[in-house]
Amino acid sequence: MNENKRPETMQRITTPALAEAFIAEQLEALRKQIGGNKVLLALSGGVDSSVVAALLIKAVGSQLTCVHVNHGLLRKGEPEQVIKVFREELGANLIYVDAVDRFLDKLAGVADPEKKRKIIGKEFIDVFAEEARKLDGIRFLAQGTIYPDILESGPVKSHHNVGGLPEDLNFELVEPVKFLYKDEVRVVGKALGLPDNMVYRQPFPGPGLGVRCVGAITRDRLEAVRESDAILREEFALAGLEGKVWQYFTIVPDFKSTGITDGLRTYDWPVVIRAVNTVDAVTAEVAELPFSLVQKIVKRITAEVKGVNRVLWDVTPKPSGTIEWE
Repeated sequence: MNENKRPETMQRITTPALAEAFIAEQLEALRKQIGGNKVLLALSGGVDSSVVAALLIKAVGSQLTCVHVNHGLLRKGEPEQVIKVFREELGANLIYVDAVDRFLDKLAGVADPEKKRKIIGKEFIDVFAEEARKLDGIRFLAQGTIYPDILESGPVKSHHNVGGLPEDLNFELVEPVKFLYKDEVRVVGKALGLPDNMVYRQPFPGPGLGVRCVGAITRDRLEAVRESDAILREEFALAGLEGKVWQYFTIVPDFKSTGITDGLRTYDWPVVIRAVNTVDAVTAEVAELPFSLVQKIVKRITAEVKGVNRVLWDVTPKPSGTIEWE
């Protein structure tokens, strides 16, 4: 039997009762696999790694060590939420690594999207490996691999997970959700008691805001992406669109235009709003937004985000555009 093929008899997890049954089954399987050994997990704060962390905390408790690497490319408030939920509420053994300067220094002046992705991926593995070497007795590496990852690219996720660790870190893999689809992972996460804004978090690219700060990343433009994204998400939630629009975010491209702020001429960046609906991410349609909401968002972004004087709305479907800009 192919160990990476979802069992044909496996029932889709669509209800809390089925999620509870899956959790009970996995807790038993995890305890059997891990025994009294120690486990390491790269905890990004996304739904996949968060569900794996919550499962392992229930299964083996203090035998789990989570490493959260803040590379400076996360959305506003995400590192703080990971610390609050896992260290303070769930009692996880969590190592927080502030690697913001390290990542942004390496990315300085790099405009090519693929080069940016490779730098972010390599640096993440390097930082995680350094933390792993500081720990004694780790035998297992837990990963948030889900079934679409296996179908699309094999059992290792290229950005969120750390399958490319150096040979001296020869861990045995623990992948408790590798046969689940994303919607099933969310049902399990809800049953585990994780907060809704973590369980139902929108798809987020592995390189994070690094691909939404188009071109060479600068700290001030990156901050403009982060702040405008937070405003967009807040206004969508207030308008009752949270969970109704599949994905929405902002982009700040690397060019400027003239504008007027407080009666003075400015030369600042535009913010681009992207909001789409899709079933499979292969094609996507632009979400229809109330124009009054767009106007409110424009007013807030231009007033509150430093270095921005213009807001654009991307109304391109996929194809011809992709969902992300890079």
